[in-house]
Amino acid sequence: MTHQPSRPLTVEAARTLHRLHGADLAPGLSEDELDAVEARFGFRFAADHRAFLRAGLPIGTGWPDWRGGADSGTLRDSLDRPVEGLLFEVRHNAFWHLTWGERPERLEEAVRIAKAFLAGVPRLVPVFGHRYLPGTARQFGHPVLSVHQSDVIYYGADLADYLRHEFSGLPARLDEARATVPFWSYLLGKTNGIPDRAVLRTAYDPYARSAEEALTDLRMLALERRLGRQVRADQLIRAGLAALVLDVDSPALRSLAGLGRSEEPEAAGLFEQVMDELGLLAGLPTEEDEIRWELARWWLTLIVAGAVHPATGADLLAREAWAPLGHPDALGRIAGDGAEYDNWIPAFEDSLETITTRILAEATRLLTGPWPPLA
Repeated sequence: MTHQPSRPLTVEAARTLHRLHGADLAPGLSEDELDAVEARFGFRFAADHRAFLRAGLPIGTGWPDWRGGADSGTLRDSLDRPVEGLLFEVRHNAFWHLTWGERPERLEEAVRIAKAFLAGVPRLVPVFGHRYLPGTARQFGHPVLSVHQSDVIYYGADLADYLRHEFSGLPARLDEARATVPFWSYLLGKTNGIPDRAVLRTAYDPYARSAEEALTDLRMLALERRLGRQVRADQLIRAGLAALVLDVDSPALRSLAGLGRSEEPEAAGLFEQVMDELGLLAGLPTEEDEIRWELARWWLTLIVAGAVHPATGADLLAREAWAPLGHPDALGRIAGDGAEYDNWIPAFEDSLETITTRILAEATRLLTGPWPPLA
């Protein structure tokens, strides 16, 4: 589905938007310059992105240098980052798209299949830092996306909304955003294409190595569903299969673990039966704050275990625990490190590797102390 606002962004309106960001402004790119950039890098600017760059070229940290940076490699890195981030997830975090078929056991073959598919997905074009617009020629009104590996979220209903949100602190009109491009929409938390910040995709796949861990996986998936998070059918099936292999058993569990792709709509109902048959609902928290604290501990465990990338886990903790719980000091450090990673630009003093190490160390520290943690 493609959502179009009533009017496209004009160059005149874009000049007004340029007043928001505070960056130095070079003369806008000419039509010939824009065409040359597209030809050099093999993508097309969306219509509103093109109007924005015709009205002026922001210069400085975080802004792509479309005029002078063609030979530096930085532009190519920014354009390649969304796909490279997903390939990282395939290699290290078991990411696998449902339409790619059965994941091969050999990692090299899995990466080859992912690369072949991702070569054909719509290009994402950097606007600022980790914020991207779909490269859709002559189209306008697409949402701006914040992209970090498989963690893709809305950052503005369109380019104008994004700029007001990013640089003026105004709330983004996320209720007006629409998933507009193939594949990337799959990574967005949404209900009928409409984003819901309470419906966010579960960021991990079951990784249990013992019956106890398998039961914990099932409990935590139940809590994520109770909180309103989006747990995919294939994740429920894999959790059931992992539990069955590790000698957990019940009639519904056997049925859940044996579901094929065409039977995935049955997964949620069978999962609820599994929870009932195994008695796993007893003792689970029911109050929202208690659920968030319990999930926060689980997400920290996943970070330490390597089941999610530290930056993805830190961002998840910030959005789904730290902020809804009223910004407790105990989670402030890891939330801050996650934000620093998400907004990272080359001018930052700390490298991405340094920030990642810091997140991992803080997750370990929090898990070794009392729970809920003290500041």
